[in-house]
Amino acid sequence: MADSAFFCTLSHEGILAVRGSDAGKFLQGQLTCNISYLNDSTSSLGARCMVKGRMQSSFRILPAADGFLLAMTRELLDAQLADLKKYAVFSKAKLTDDSDAWVRFGLHNGEAALQALGLEQPAQVDGITRHNDLIAILVSPARVELWVPAEQAASVQAVLGEKLPQAALNDWLLGQIRAGIGQVMAQTRELFIPQMINLQAVGGVSFKKGCYTGQEIVARMQYLGKLKRRQYRVALSSDSVPEPGTEIFSPTHSSSVGEVVLAARSADGSELLAVLTADAVEDNNLHLGSPDGPRLALLTLPYELDRDREIQR
Repeated sequence: MADSAFFCTLSHEGILAVRGSDAGKFLQGQLTCNISYLNDSTSSLGARCMVKGRMQSSFRILPAADGFLLAMTRELLDAQLADLKKYAVFSKAKLTDDSDAWVRFGLHNGEAALQALGLEQPAQVDGITRHNDLIAILVSPARVELWVPAEQAASVQAVLGEKLPQAALNDWLLGQIRAGIGQVMAQTRELFIPQMINLQAVGGVSFKKGCYTGQEIVARMQYLGKLKRRQYRVALSSDSVPEPGTEIFSPTHSSSVGEVVLAARSADGSELLAVLTADAVEDNNLHLGSPDGPRLALLTLPYELDRDREIQR
């Protein structure tokens, strides 16, 4: 169903809210994305890093009434909330877990369903349209996140059900993998710097915004070109779905050459995003879990890395 029209509930993520007169200023010093680029019609991917540049979380962020909402892996939310509160103590910014205030749906080829709800599909990736407190975000071509206040969830789901078949979360994640959008999960917290999951290629890192936690390491990797590991898309003929963080090996190397970022079942087995060393990819002898584990086949991504274009953000 991943290539057809469907909707599913995005139950795997929670919502962290940051509100107050200093919310934007506070987040600008914490996140990889540029808060100044956001407005009622524009969202962004982004990440929060530790001082050494490793990501503690990744998310989609959008403006909301008197602040911002960040959707991230549910298992990371409590730790991020507690940690950010320590830094916000001297700011006019209030941080809360707003997960229960929203129900979010993923729509694939769901333009007719959006229209039935009074929403237009955004014209550009990361674009936002709004109607009657509903928020639609185009996250990649043909894929829309629909944010619904909890009190409207039942009625909105009924409309979606009239226009689209309901699918499992797996189908949405498969679309995310095919779009090349990596994500920090609980198992990969503090494992990758942003460029390792190609976050700069999908608009999640700004190199013009100034200082934020981990900025020095992230900028050095971009400008000096010393990154030896980055995200690739691969296929596994088995329908098993490896957990994020599962190691990948090459028999010609003495140790692990990478880790799984995200995986989902596909019609032919499963597909993965994985952070891999460049020399192992060139050797093209990749195995899941152990040097003699199942063989992985390289697939293409829908974008190319372009340092000169990326540093203009």
